[in-house]
Amino acid sequence: MKIGIDKIGFYTPHIFVDMAKLALARNVEPEKFTIGIGQSKMAIAPITQDSVTLAANAALSIIDDEDREKIDLVIFGSESGIDHSKSGAVYVHQLLGLNPNARAVELKQACYGATAGIQMAKGHIALNPDRKALVIGTDIARYGLNTSGESTQGAGAVAMVISANPRVMELENHNVYLTNDIMDFWRPIYSDKAFVDGKFSNEQYILFFNKVWEAYKEKTGLVLSDMEAICFHLPYTKMGLKALRTVLEEAPEDVRERLLAHYEASTTYNRNVGNIYTGSLYLSLLSLLETKEIKEGSRIGMFSYGSGAVGEFFTGILQPNYREYLNISGHKRLFASRQEVSVEEYEEIFEKTLPNDGSDIDLDVSKDPAAICLSGVLDHKRHYVNKLHK
Repeated sequence: MKIGIDKIGFYTPHIFVDMAKLALARNVEPEKFTIGIGQSKMAIAPITQDSVTLAANAALSIIDDEDREKIDLVIFGSESGIDHSKSGAVYVHQLLGLNPNARAVELKQACYGATAGIQMAKGHIALNPDRKALVIGTDIARYGLNTSGESTQGAGAVAMVISANPRVMELENHNVYLTNDIMDFWRPIYSDKAFVDGKFSNEQYILFFNKVWEAYKEKTGLVLSDMEAICFHLPYTKMGLKALRTVLEEAPEDVRERLLAHYEASTTYNRNVGNIYTGSLYLSLLSLLETKEIKEGSRIGMFSYGSGAVGEFFTGILQPNYREYLNISGHKRLFASRQEVSVEEYEEIFEKTLPNDGSDIDLDVSKDPAAICLSGVLDHKRHYVNKLHK
């Protein structure tokens, strides 16, 4: 039985800051941001968007009434969770009007959470082939203003419906994974901003990729020539390229050129959104499939990495007519509708956060075009609104 991605959707907030302008404001050469790390625009989450609303908006763009009935597992992969106890999946389940006879949980392991969710969903569908699972990677990357990590911030979510007989991609079963307890990136409970050892993290990312790739080749007998493309978790778009370059010599020249060209296509969306942690790998996959005519039946390699650290390499096979089931026009409209804000406006939005002393707040959702928004906090409870439900 084939199991994999039946639908895939994406959401990012409606505002962004231009990275060249941010560089100038930080007294940095623009090319350091636009070429050095490969970022053009950074999505910004207004106070009316959090990991729950981003997730719900991403899923809202792809699910229909049949999905609402058949989805009985919701997995919310995030490192930007809003509650230490209640899962973001429960909020999303309600906001989307899903079948009440469902499981809903939140998974956390840095940027790896959504990948773990997909593997759990595959097991669930294997046991329940007539049902579907909703897996979402949703995050807001925050390092702070004028920090070394500021240029790799971002916000967004990718939602995937996992099912039997998937229409977009069958996920193969010969995965390879690796765990090692390291401190390359972390966010203590008391902090709303992450800490990172950038050089060490880059080194570990590449090391993990090399280890799982070698193990994958040994396990499967497959090589680079068997991959039409490889998508990477992208904290910034040059990161995956650094890893890919370490193995390119294994392939003949034509394969190298193909992998590099497809890699460039896979970074288009990420370049204009920034780091969305758990969703970054799947945003890269979406970028590849929607901006490049990849032939059906192709094998796509995927490298997932979550600092701390867990890495995994796995593959998927594109299904017949898969492009018919992508939301290409919807994502084009989403990008086209975004509004640029100045660096000063970005800083003001960044600093505007929910009260951390337990006080109540009402939020004006009229300026946020998203269907699902955070409308305020009352008695320590977040309140959400779905504007489509009048």
